[in-house]
Amino acid sequence: MLSFENRVAIVTGAGNGLGRQHALALARRGAKLVINDLGGARDGRGGSSAAAEAVAQEIIAAGGQAIASGASVTDAAAVEAMVAQAVAKWGRVDILINNAGVLRDKTFSKMTLEDFRFVVEVHLMGAVICTKAVWERMREQNYGRILMTTSSTGLYGNFGQSNYGAAKLAQVGLMQTLALEGAKYNIRVNALAPAAATRMTEDIMPPEALAKLQPEAVSEGMLHLVSEHAPTRAILCAGGGAFEAAHITLTQGIYVDDFGAIAETVAQRFDQVRARENEFVPDNGMQQSVFELEKIQKGLKRG
Repeated sequence: MLSFENRVAIVTGAGNGLGRQHALALARRGAKLVINDLGGARDGRGGSSAAAEAVAQEIIAAGGQAIASGASVTDAAAVEAMVAQAVAKWGRVDILINNAGVLRDKTFSKMTLEDFRFVVEVHLMGAVICTKAVWERMREQNYGRILMTTSSTGLYGNFGQSNYGAAKLAQVGLMQTLALEGAKYNIRVNALAPAAATRMTEDIMPPEALAKLQPEAVSEGMLHLVSEHAPTRAILCAGGGAFEAAHITLTQGIYVDDFGAIAETVAQRFDQVRARENEFVPDNGMQQSVFELEKIQKGLKRG
């Protein structure tokens, strides 16, 4: 059984929906919780600490330990104060779940730059600010588990969500690099792509689908990603008890040695460029260049 006894976790956006379920799942298994939620509307407007306070009290009433925070994840000073409060009370922070988010959906042609920027600010920079606030502490204690919340929209696209999709895939890029940088300090960083019935999805999915996509199942799967024996650089897709892994892969591709006809050759052989046989997941970004240099060398030897 997974245990989080003596672990301290911060969950952002934990006043409702998936974040609340994440917090409750961790608390049931012994974690001490910081319940962070600005308490605004789905589009990020307004604010109240009531939602965060209610979840914290729910945990305390069940015999757990929790404190509430109404800090905005986009306010670096407020986030630092939230982390300092957790450290002052419990001495450490072991787990950060970057779950806070907003929606301002419109087709790209109708979307304002303000709405695009705001969604990126909350999802991406909110994750950056919160992660930065715990990073050095996790390095010093040689332990940390960080979870980014990505989305199928970021991984595969979704009509009317260009701002959300851009921000969510950016979190995957952040996860990939932080997993590499944190490895020597036992900091493991993963991403979760959830499908769940919450206020964020209530008018996006049909009712019959929402009925089967209860957030509790997603949160149970989430626990592995922030546990002591968690993987790192994993993208877990989860919904209604179904779980899959997503990967960013590199195909075998082609090598073109005729520099005078590269454009035409790539166009003619593009199906081969995209062919997925023997594709692989690079260990890091440099592996793409190494792989391409190897193909060049093989081409030169054949020439």
